[in-house]
Amino acid sequence: MNTTDCFACTQTAAAALPDREQVVRTEHWRVAHAFDSALAGWLVFLPTRHVTSFAELTEAAAAEVGPMLLGLSRALQKVVGCVKTYQMMFAEAEGFSHLHIHLVPRAADLAPELIGPNVFGYLKHPREEWVPTERMDELARELRAALPEE
Repeated sequence: MNTTDCFACTQTAAAALPDREQVVRTEHWRVAHAFDSALAGWLVFLPTRHVTSFAELTEAAAAEVGPMLLGLSRALQKVVGCVKTYQMMFAEAEGFSHLHIHLVPRAADLAPELIGPNVFGYLKHPREEWVPTERMDELARELRAALPEE
């Protein structure tokens, strides 16, 4: 796959993106709200350079992602009231081999059938149940405001 065929690379290269597509953006990472989720606050971390595994990350990108996961996990607790966050990386879906890390808020009252990896059930809902783009943009702004000062 070349980067022109890569959804993540195409999005990252766009001149202007809505808030939901750049909750946080650094030299090495772009964090977006998942576009196909019925769960508000489902975030996706995407390296700004096309890589398909952690082994391909630069030292700088690898060093940056841990503190970002921590900061956004804390922001999600404040903004959406989750008790913890799940972090997952597979990059196996057709057309989505670009490394991406899912940071998913886990609510205290999450249905038992959605606990753990079954949380991916939120990505199988019909489009009309997805989080509206306006809400994603609003969440992006709220999460940025909840991040600790650097």
